[in-house]
Amino acid sequence: MTAPIIAVLAFDGISPFHFSVPCLVFGADRTNLGLPRFDFRVCGVEEGLIRTDAGLGILVPHGLAALEDADIVIIPSWKDLEAPLAKPLEEALGRAHRRGALIVGLCLGTFALAAAGLLSGRKATTHWAYTEQLRALHPDISVDADVLYVDDGDIVTSAGVAAGLDCCLHIVRARYGAEAALRLARHVVLSPHRQGGQAQFIERPVAKSADADRFTEVLDAVRATSGETHSLDSVAEAAGLTRRTFTRRFQKSIGTSFGDWLISQRIELAQRLLEATDKSIDVVAFDAGFGSATSLRQHFSARLRTSPAQYRREFSRRADVGERMAHLPAALIGHVSALSPN
Repeated sequence: MTAPIIAVLAFDGISPFHFSVPCLVFGADRTNLGLPRFDFRVCGVEEGLIRTDAGLGILVPHGLAALEDADIVIIPSWKDLEAPLAKPLEEALGRAHRRGALIVGLCLGTFALAAAGLLSGRKATTHWAYTEQLRALHPDISVDADVLYVDDGDIVTSAGVAAGLDCCLHIVRARYGAEAALRLARHVVLSPHRQGGQAQFIERPVAKSADADRFTEVLDAVRATSGETHSLDSVAEAAGLTRRTFTRRFQKSIGTSFGDWLISQRIELAQRLLEATDKSIDVVAFDAGFGSATSLRQHFSARLRTSPAQYRREFSRRADVGERMAHLPAALIGHVSALSPN
């Protein structure tokens, strides 16, 4: 039994800001938040000292061999977008993908995955300013410029830096549960959940005003009571806005519709109930605001590609493993990891 291995690729000229994103989420001991101890590896095409684009030096302790047994491989950015990948990197990414590792391209890291041939025929995203370049270089990819991240099962891609944080939290949520992701978000002071389908950027910031503060307060209240009945008209009235004005402001400030956002809040509540209680699926559906188990199953299938019952079983299995790992000394985990076959 080994700690999950997270391999993050660093390269000469990387932005320290982009590099810090996976480090923030996976690089520290978060066992007190209900997450496992991660075997976090910074790797490169070659080991040794590299320079960031800010002039800082990073000592890369691992070569590409670190990808051979990684559970998650993350490329946090990329440079030389039109240049072919170094053959050893292309082959290492291909091997990791074929054996079932989750491959993640954050921001311009999508270009590296595309150059490795991993995105052919798939849907992906990248920073909105580079989507046309990605389309031109790789016309076989379905590029979505209007989303924060795309989860395509075994490959996940994201937009810019903030979206990279959302993407990493999404991975935590998908693998280790909504409650753990919520605790992590609170700990590092991030928004607890921005769904992947939200817009990458807001067309025009909403000016601060008493109405804007009231608008925010109303959304916070809905988020805190998402299992209760909330209609568009009642929420707009509580915000002191007409239905039309509220809808327009919501779309501009959140990047999605109120109904879609509310479903996401209710799914997250249902996830936490499935993780933390033994309530029946019918009761969870009612408490989360879905009304019926059928409706809950439909939304779980559409958003999470699983059923509530399967989600609970998977979470229980992972929680059992994580609890056992949390009680192992860090040195023992590293020893067991070193002994595990590639």
